[in-house]
Amino acid sequence: MRSIKLNKLKKTIPEGTIIPEVNLHIPAGKFFALLGPSGCGKTTLLRLIAGLERADSGKIFLGDEDITDWPIHKRPINIVFQNYALFPHLDVFDNVAYSLKLKKLPKLLIEQKVLKILEAFHLENHIYKLTSQLSGGQQQRVALARAIVNEPDVLLLDEPLAALDFKLRERMLIELIELQDKLKTTFVYVTHDQFEALTVADQMAIMNSRGEIEQIGTPKEIYEFPITSFVAKFVGTTNIISGRLRHLDGETEIEIPDLGNFKIYIPKAKDWMKEGCDMMISIRPEKIFISKKEVKNFSNTLKGTVQSIVYHGRSTQYNILLKNQTRIQVFEQNEEHFPQQVIDYDNEVNLYWQKENVVILEK
Repeated sequence: MRSIKLNKLKKTIPEGTIIPEVNLHIPAGKFFALLGPSGCGKTTLLRLIAGLERADSGKIFLGDEDITDWPIHKRPINIVFQNYALFPHLDVFDNVAYSLKLKKLPKLLIEQKVLKILEAFHLENHIYKLTSQLSGGQQQRVALARAIVNEPDVLLLDEPLAALDFKLRERMLIELIELQDKLKTTFVYVTHDQFEALTVADQMAIMNSRGEIEQIGTPKEIYEFPITSFVAKFVGTTNIISGRLRHLDGETEIEIPDLGNFKIYIPKAKDWMKEGCDMMISIRPEKIFISKKEVKNFSNTLKGTVQSIVYHGRSTQYNILLKNQTRIQVFEQNEEHFPQQVIDYDNEVNLYWQKENVVILEK
């Protein structure tokens, strides 16, 4: 297993810049997710690492080795595509054995390696089937087995579960986590699906629509402490509220037009934080407590009117209209079969949250 380091990597096409001098370090032996909207350059970045495309400038390091100019067949890196790219005229065994045969390994060794990995992927009963005879999940396993059988230092996965239904995708995500934990190979997983990225990743990077990396961190760091409004809105659901900073030297507050002042917590003041400066905050919907009753022991409280209700099974989403005509979302966990209070359309409700659950956004 080896790390990947991108140093000022840039890629342009006649229509414009796709990758604008990206710097990125992907730790060795980790499950790393690259998350961003469609068209932001995620797949291009993966193709640059794999050697399928050449960068206009910058460097790619595999461990301590500069592999920027290495041809694709010399890079100990494999890639699994969204459409699997299996050979339809070959059976499962020959699909998986393909790269080993190219290396001209002994026939017995090839057979041992292929049978071992097919057993690990629960494909031992499908060895001589054509890939067209397999289900989507089985085809995905064949693609993964083929990519891993020659023991690459890095495995790149380009939206590999996009063609699967939700239940099968959930199951395959767990299998991928267990596989990476067993192999300790560096996995780089590209997706626009936040659920997938949050599920599999040890670490993740968020790319914006311009191909820039907005934030790098663990899934918990990214979700709980986004540093920009783009990250806060792209990863999960949140409420973005604008206001002005007040009482920076005392019990710090944000002044929200036509709503009042609300307490916020600043662990460490940044250089841009000045008395009266404009600022944005993020409050996740599940961090807000909703009730028709008055409740004490919360830092902040606010009244609003229920505009709509969406039942999600595990939770209920309330869309609340505030008196300044701002709309705010609240998620309530559905813990009781027969709740003591029922919140309905047009009800006036109280919203409560702790100042520690407010995240200050830098841009």
